[in-house]
Amino acid sequence: MYFPVTFVVFDFVRLNNKSFVVKLLNQKTVKSPISFSGIGLHSGKISKICLKPSEPNSGIIFKRTDLKSNNIVFPNFSNVNNTVLNTTVSNEFGVKVSTIEHLMGALFGLGIDNVLIEIDNEEVPILDGSAKDFIEKILMIGLKKSEAPIKIIKINKKVIHRYKEKFISIEPSKLSLEIDFELKYKNPVIGNQKNKINIYEDDLTDIFNSRTFCLYEDVEKIKENGLAKGGSLENAIVIKNDKVLNQNGLRNSLEFVNHKILDCVGDLYTSGYRMVASIVCSQGGHFMTNQLLRKVFENKDNFSIIEIQERNLPHSLINKRLFRSIA
Repeated sequence: MYFPVTFVVFDFVRLNNKSFVVKLLNQKTVKSPISFSGIGLHSGKISKICLKPSEPNSGIIFKRTDLKSNNIVFPNFSNVNNTVLNTTVSNEFGVKVSTIEHLMGALFGLGIDNVLIEIDNEEVPILDGSAKDFIEKILMIGLKKSEAPIKIIKINKKVIHRYKEKFISIEPSKLSLEIDFELKYKNPVIGNQKNKINIYEDDLTDIFNSRTFCLYEDVEKIKENGLAKGGSLENAIVIKNDKVLNQNGLRNSLEFVNHKILDCVGDLYTSGYRMVASIVCSQGGHFMTNQLLRKVFENKDNFSIIEIQERNLPHSLINKRLFRSIA
């Protein structure tokens, strides 16, 4: 079955008003190993990760190098076993990798389809609390393009998940992946923030640069629950009453909602592929996005997995039959 399309297929990522061509029509991996190290936000443990080139159609794989066996973990929505202040995935043996969302968001944004991520501990390092460092170093090292065509999830039917006053929906889109996200906080600094982003066409600098955040009055409670052991003003925004405690303030005027969009993008990538869809979310987070994905994939009528058939696409497409359904 073929689908006529009328949209410009994404072939670049925009950062700081510059276009980095990443040729998303073919599967990509990193050009050479890329290492990162730092403290885990919640575990408080120092960890090292290394992104290594991987073969086409292998997907994204985590490998716990501190373990000798049963150490492969797939970042799939069905393997998510915790969504409290982060996204954690585990395998059938209980081996887990936590706080994967910022790294996954960076991989999504840069169009990386296949990569082996070696990690020597249970939690991905938080770095500065955003995806900025991941993005910059990966772009510096570069990507390797294969001849294998990419696969994309096309949403066919609208799906909604609600929890009390929160909701998230996904529906078909002919254009791109749009995320319309809304935050509602009583705190005067955060307040009500809203932003709508076209992931494949807009400049994503502010999204990738936006840091995780919390209220000062919640810090002790979070730590009592065994979380945020590695948290500091170096890797998170902390708001106390009407003040941002970080010395240099905010990086952009919508940093709170932009970080939520980054989290959403990273969590969406646990679907296995990038998407063509329109998402609207109010007061959501890791749990809501994961529940939405579970609802989408429980019914095959909700989605199709499509594969690009041509190596190159023109800048504009009108009624071109370029996609083949493979699921």
